[in-house]
Amino acid sequence: MVNKRRIERLFENRSGREKVMSLFLTAGYPDPGETVALVSKLEASGADILELGMPFSDPLADGPTIQYASNVALGKGVNLDSIFDMITEIRKSSEIPIVLMGYINPVLKYGLDAFFHKAKTSDADGIILPDVPPGEFPEIDALCQKYGIDPIHLVAPNTSDSRMQEIDRASRGFVYCVSVTGVTGARDGEEVSRSVAGFIQRVRKNITRNPVLVGFGIRSHADAMSVSRETEGFIVGSALIDHIRSVYPGQDWMEKTGDFVRELKYGSQIGEESPH
Repeated sequence: MVNKRRIERLFENRSGREKVMSLFLTAGYPDPGETVALVSKLEASGADILELGMPFSDPLADGPTIQYASNVALGKGVNLDSIFDMITEIRKSSEIPIVLMGYINPVLKYGLDAFFHKAKTSDADGIILPDVPPGEFPEIDALCQKYGIDPIHLVAPNTSDSRMQEIDRASRGFVYCVSVTGVTGARDGEEVSRSVAGFIQRVRKNITRNPVLVGFGIRSHADAMSVSRETEGFIVGSALIDHIRSVYPGQDWMEKTGDFVRELKYGSQIGEESPH
Protein backbone atom coordinates (compact mmCIF):
# COMPACT_ATOMS: atom_id res chain seq x y z
CA MET A 1 0.00 0.00 0.00
CA VAL A 2 1.27 3.47 -0.90
CA ASN A 3 2.06 5.77 2.04
CA LYS A 4 -1.34 7.15 3.03
CA ARG A 5 -0.10 10.56 4.12
CA ARG A 6 -0.17 12.18 0.72
CA ILE A 7 -1.72 15.38 2.12
CA GLU A 8 1.07 15.86 4.64
CA ARG A 9 3.68 15.29 1.93
CA LEU A 10 1.99 17.80 -0.37
CA PHE A 11 2.24 20.62 2.15
CA GLU A 12 5.81 19.72 3.07
CA ASN A 13 6.91 19.80 -0.57
CA ARG A 14 5.19 23.01 -1.71
CA SER A 15 7.42 26.00 -2.45
CA GLY A 16 7.18 28.96 -0.09
CA ARG A 17 4.72 31.25 -1.88
CA GLU A 18 2.78 28.67 -3.87
CA LYS A 19 -0.83 28.28 -2.79
CA VAL A 20 -2.29 24.79 -2.60
CA MET A 21 -5.51 24.56 -4.63
CA SER A 22 -8.12 22.04 -3.53
CA LEU A 23 -11.05 21.46 -5.88
CA PHE A 24 -14.43 20.05 -4.88
CA LEU A 25 -16.19 17.89 -7.46
CA THR A 26 -19.40 15.98 -6.85
CA ALA A 27 -18.59 12.36 -7.68
CA GLY A 28 -20.36 11.37 -10.87
CA TYR A 29 -21.03 14.93 -12.02
CA PRO A 30 -21.61 15.73 -14.84
CA ASP A 31 -21.60 12.01 -15.69
CA PRO A 32 -20.16 9.00 -13.83
CA GLY A 33 -18.37 7.84 -16.96
CA GLU A 34 -16.49 11.14 -17.15
CA THR A 35 -15.29 11.44 -13.55
CA VAL A 36 -11.92 9.67 -13.89
CA ALA A 37 -10.94 11.59 -17.05
CA LEU A 38 -12.16 14.85 -15.50
CA VAL A 39 -10.05 14.31 -12.38
CA SER A 40 -7.02 13.74 -14.62
CA LYS A 41 -7.76 17.01 -16.41
CA LEU A 42 -8.18 18.91 -13.12
CA GLU A 43 -4.86 17.57 -11.83
CA ALA A 44 -3.04 18.40 -15.07
CA SER A 45 -4.48 21.93 -14.86
CA GLY A 46 -3.14 22.63 -11.37
CA ALA A 47 -5.36 20.92 -8.78
CA ASP A 48 -3.31 19.80 -5.78
CA ILE A 49 -6.08 18.10 -3.77
CA LEU A 50 -9.39 16.61 -4.93
CA GLU A 51 -12.40 16.76 -2.62
CA LEU A 52 -14.77 14.16 -4.02
CA GLY A 53 -18.31 14.90 -2.94
CA MET A 54 -20.54 12.01 -1.91
CA PRO A 55 -23.97 13.06 -3.27
CA PHE A 56 -26.80 13.11 -0.77
CA SER A 57 -30.47 13.97 -1.14
CA ASP A 58 -30.53 16.47 1.75
CA PRO A 59 -27.24 18.43 1.70
CA LEU A 60 -27.89 20.94 4.48
CA ALA A 61 -24.70 23.00 4.12
CA ASP A 62 -24.84 23.25 0.34
CA GLY A 63 -26.36 25.91 -1.85
CA PRO A 64 -28.20 25.43 -5.16
CA THR A 65 -25.10 24.62 -7.24
CA ILE A 66 -23.92 21.60 -5.28
CA GLN A 67 -27.52 20.51 -4.62
CA TYR A 68 -27.99 20.46 -8.39
CA ALA A 69 -24.82 18.44 -8.98
CA SER A 70 -25.82 15.98 -6.25
CA ASN A 71 -29.25 15.49 -7.81
CA VAL A 72 -27.70 14.84 -11.23
CA ALA A 73 -25.25 12.30 -9.80
CA LEU A 74 -27.91 10.52 -7.74
CA GLY A 75 -30.16 10.41 -10.79
CA LYS A 76 -27.38 8.63 -12.67
CA GLY A 77 -27.04 5.97 -9.98
CA VAL A 78 -24.00 7.20 -8.09
CA ASN A 79 -23.61 5.61 -4.66
CA LEU A 80 -20.77 4.97 -2.21
CA ASP A 81 -19.65 1.76 -3.91
CA SER A 82 -19.43 3.45 -7.29
CA ILE A 83 -17.43 6.30 -5.70
CA PHE A 84 -14.96 3.84 -4.20
CA ASP A 85 -14.65 2.27 -7.67
CA MET A 86 -13.91 5.72 -9.14
CA ILE A 87 -11.12 6.27 -6.61
CA THR A 88 -9.62 2.85 -7.38
CA GLU A 89 -9.65 3.76 -11.08
CA ILE A 90 -8.12 7.21 -10.45
CA ARG A 91 -5.33 5.55 -8.46
CA LYS A 92 -4.21 3.60 -11.53
CA SER A 93 -2.72 6.80 -12.93
CA SER A 94 -2.68 9.43 -10.17
CA GLU A 95 -1.31 10.09 -6.71
CA ILE A 96 -3.39 13.25 -6.14
CA PRO A 97 -4.62 13.40 -2.53
CA ILE A 98 -8.33 12.49 -2.49
CA VAL A 99 -10.61 13.62 0.32
CA LEU A 100 -14.13 12.23 0.57
CA MET A 101 -16.62 14.93 1.54
CA GLY A 102 -20.25 14.50 2.46
CA TYR A 103 -22.81 13.89 5.17
CA ILE A 104 -22.96 11.30 7.90
CA ASN A 105 -26.31 9.68 6.93
CA PRO A 106 -25.08 7.65 3.93
CA VAL A 107 -21.94 6.68 5.88
CA LEU A 108 -24.01 5.37 8.79
CA LYS A 109 -26.29 3.49 6.41
CA TYR A 110 -23.25 1.91 4.73
CA GLY A 111 -21.78 0.95 8.11
CA LEU A 112 -18.98 2.91 9.76
CA ASP A 113 -16.32 0.20 9.75
CA ALA A 114 -17.28 -0.97 6.26
CA PHE A 115 -17.09 2.61 4.96
CA PHE A 116 -13.64 3.35 6.38
CA HIS A 117 -12.34 -0.05 5.31
CA LYS A 118 -13.44 0.65 1.73
CA ALA A 119 -11.99 4.16 1.90
CA LYS A 120 -8.64 2.62 2.80
CA THR A 121 -8.73 -0.17 0.22
CA SER A 122 -9.72 2.24 -2.56
CA ASP A 123 -6.82 4.44 -1.38
CA ALA A 124 -8.59 7.64 -0.33
CA ASP A 125 -6.65 9.98 1.94
CA GLY A 126 -9.08 12.00 4.03
CA ILE A 127 -12.67 12.59 5.09
CA ILE A 128 -14.71 15.76 5.63
CA LEU A 129 -18.11 15.32 7.31
CA PRO A 130 -19.45 18.85 7.89
CA ASP A 131 -22.32 17.64 10.07
CA VAL A 132 -20.06 15.70 12.46
CA PRO A 133 -18.34 18.11 14.87
CA PRO A 134 -15.13 16.84 16.46
CA GLY A 135 -15.84 14.73 19.53
CA GLU A 136 -19.44 13.93 18.59
CA PHE A 137 -18.63 10.54 17.02
CA PRO A 138 -15.61 9.07 18.82
CA GLU A 139 -16.02 5.94 16.70
CA ILE A 140 -15.16 7.98 13.60
CA ASP A 141 -11.97 9.32 15.18
CA ALA A 142 -10.99 5.76 16.09
CA LEU A 143 -11.70 4.46 12.58
CA CYS A 144 -9.71 7.29 10.96
CA GLN A 145 -6.81 6.27 13.18
CA LYS A 146 -7.29 2.56 12.45
CA TYR A 147 -7.42 2.95 8.68
CA GLY A 148 -5.03 5.88 8.18
CA ILE A 149 -7.67 8.31 6.92
CA ASP A 150 -7.06 12.00 7.71
CA PRO A 151 -10.02 13.58 9.59
CA ILE A 152 -10.43 17.14 8.28
CA HIS A 153 -12.63 19.53 10.24
CA LEU A 154 -14.07 22.98 9.59
CA VAL A 155 -13.82 26.31 11.38
CA ALA A 156 -16.09 29.30 10.62
CA PRO A 157 -16.27 32.97 11.63
CA ASN A 158 -18.55 32.04 14.55
CA THR A 159 -16.12 29.40 15.91
CA SER A 160 -14.64 30.46 19.26
CA ASP A 161 -10.89 30.57 19.83
CA SER A 162 -10.98 27.63 22.26
CA ARG A 163 -13.09 25.57 19.86
CA MET A 164 -10.64 26.31 17.02
CA GLN A 165 -7.86 24.89 19.18
CA GLU A 166 -9.93 21.74 19.81
CA ILE A 167 -10.61 21.39 16.07
CA ASP A 168 -6.90 21.82 15.33
CA ARG A 169 -6.07 18.97 17.73
CA ALA A 170 -8.77 16.73 16.22
CA SER A 171 -7.76 17.35 12.57
CA ARG A 172 -5.08 15.87 10.40
CA GLY A 173 -4.05 16.91 6.88
CA PHE A 174 -5.45 20.42 7.00
CA VAL A 175 -8.17 22.53 8.60
CA TYR A 176 -10.96 23.75 6.31
CA CYS A 177 -11.54 27.43 6.99
CA VAL A 178 -15.08 28.44 5.94
CA SER A 179 -14.67 32.08 4.99
CA VAL A 180 -18.31 33.12 5.37
CA THR A 181 -21.29 31.85 7.31
CA GLY A 182 -24.09 30.28 5.30
CA VAL A 183 -24.33 27.64 2.59
CA THR A 184 -21.80 26.91 -0.14
CA GLY A 185 -21.81 28.98 -3.32
CA ALA A 186 -19.80 31.52 -5.26
CA ARG A 187 -20.14 35.00 -3.79
CA ASP A 188 -19.24 38.57 -4.58
CA GLY A 189 -15.48 38.98 -4.04
CA GLU A 190 -15.94 41.97 -1.73
CA GLU A 191 -18.31 40.00 0.51
CA VAL A 192 -15.68 37.30 0.91
CA SER A 193 -12.82 39.74 1.53
CA ARG A 194 -14.76 41.70 4.16
CA SER A 195 -15.67 38.51 6.00
CA VAL A 196 -12.20 37.01 5.89
CA ALA A 197 -9.76 39.66 7.11
CA GLY A 198 -10.21 39.61 10.89
CA PHE A 199 -11.30 35.98 10.95
CA ILE A 200 -8.07 34.74 9.37
CA GLN A 201 -6.04 36.51 12.04
CA ARG A 202 -7.91 34.51 14.70
CA VAL A 203 -7.44 31.32 12.70
CA ARG A 204 -3.67 31.87 12.44
CA LYS A 205 -3.48 32.42 16.20
CA ASN A 206 -5.43 29.28 17.09
CA ILE A 207 -4.71 26.76 14.31
CA THR A 208 -1.04 25.94 14.82
CA ARG A 209 -0.73 22.19 14.19
CA ASN A 210 -2.27 21.96 10.70
CA PRO A 211 -2.11 23.86 7.42
CA VAL A 212 -5.20 25.98 6.67
CA LEU A 213 -7.14 26.06 3.41
CA VAL A 214 -9.84 28.69 2.99
CA GLY A 215 -13.01 28.09 1.00
CA PHE A 216 -16.67 29.05 0.35
CA GLY A 217 -17.32 31.84 -2.12
CA ILE A 218 -14.14 31.86 -4.26
CA ARG A 219 -14.87 32.24 -7.96
CA SER A 220 -11.70 33.73 -9.51
CA HIS A 221 -7.92 33.83 -9.20
CA ALA A 222 -8.16 37.32 -7.69
CA ASP A 223 -10.60 36.04 -5.02
CA ALA A 224 -8.33 33.08 -4.31
CA MET A 225 -5.18 35.17 -3.91
CA SER A 226 -6.99 37.73 -1.75
CA VAL A 227 -8.59 35.35 0.74
CA SER A 228 -5.66 32.91 0.94
CA ARG A 229 -2.99 35.56 1.51
CA GLU A 230 -2.44 34.37 5.11
CA THR A 231 -3.22 30.67 4.56
CA GLU A 232 -1.53 27.77 2.80
CA GLY A 233 -4.13 27.67 0.05
CA PHE A 234 -7.74 27.76 -1.05
CA ILE A 235 -10.72 25.57 -1.96
CA VAL A 236 -13.10 26.02 -4.90
CA GLY A 237 -16.28 24.01 -5.41
CA SER A 238 -19.40 25.81 -6.56
CA ALA A 239 -17.58 27.98 -9.12
CA LEU A 240 -16.09 24.85 -10.71
CA ILE A 241 -19.45 23.10 -10.90
CA ASP A 242 -21.09 26.27 -12.26
CA HIS A 243 -18.42 26.37 -14.97
CA ILE A 244 -18.92 22.73 -15.91
CA ARG A 245 -22.67 23.26 -16.03
CA SER A 246 -22.16 26.16 -18.45
CA VAL A 247 -20.00 24.18 -20.94
CA TYR A 248 -21.17 20.55 -20.64
CA PRO A 249 -21.88 18.64 -22.87
CA GLY A 250 -20.17 20.80 -25.50
CA GLN A 251 -17.54 19.01 -27.55
CA ASP A 252 -14.64 20.78 -25.82
CA TRP A 253 -16.17 21.09 -22.33
CA MET A 254 -13.29 19.30 -20.63
CA GLU A 255 -10.63 21.48 -22.27
CA LYS A 256 -12.55 24.59 -21.28
CA THR A 257 -12.77 23.27 -17.72
CA GLY A 258 -9.02 22.74 -17.68
CA ASP A 259 -8.51 26.34 -18.85
CA PHE A 260 -10.84 27.58 -16.09
CA VAL A 261 -8.90 25.65 -13.44
CA ARG A 262 -5.53 26.89 -14.70
CA GLU A 263 -6.75 30.47 -14.50
CA LEU A 264 -8.12 29.92 -10.99
CA LYS A 265 -4.68 28.85 -9.81
CA TYR A 266 -2.30 30.91 -11.91
CA GLY A 267 -4.34 33.84 -13.20
CA SER A 268 -4.54 35.04 -16.79
CA GLN A 269 -1.36 35.84 -18.70
CA ILE A 270 -1.72 39.52 -17.95
CA GLY A 271 -3.29 41.53 -15.18
CA GLU A 272 -3.44 38.95 -12.39
CA GLU A 273 -0.68 38.08 -10.00
CA SER A 274 0.59 34.50 -10.21
CA PRO A 275 1.37 32.65 -7.00
CA HIS A 276 4.73 31.84 -8.53
